[in-house]
Amino acid sequence: MEHLFPKEAAQFLRDHSDALFIDCRSEMEYRFAGHPVGAQQISWNDGPGWEINPRFVPEVEKIADGRHDRPVVLICRAGDRSVEAGGALEDAGFSNVATVMYGFEGDVGPSLRRGEVNGWRFDGLPWVVTACGKCGS
Repeated sequence: MEHLFPKEAAQFLRDHSDALFIDCRSEMEYRFAGHPVGAQQISWNDGPGWEINPRFVPEVEKIADGRHDRPVVLICRAGDRSVEAGGALEDAGFSNVATVMYGFEGDVGPSLRRGEVNGWRFDGLPWVVTACGKCGS
């Protein structure tokens, strides 16, 4: 598994138009905290107990058209979940998996908030908020 800094990941995605960009945070994080432009949401874990999503690998396989050699870039909040999810993909036979170091929101900074020291948003990479799929927001 390759670990890319956010700007490296953005360049990798530009250079590999066939790459899948997967945000493996929960649906609520994806919708309300925002997400990278172009990232598809498939939760690694979610719900009240943060259980591992048993459909994660099959869902990725589906959007990869069954191609385990297709590049996959994973992002989460700060980088930990994407490593776990990437390991599951590699265990399933995916051969070109990368994670975004520091994730979307980054590490906790000096004022005990995320987004102040590193991460996708901190680096000024494109992101959007899609708060409500049903209400058009």
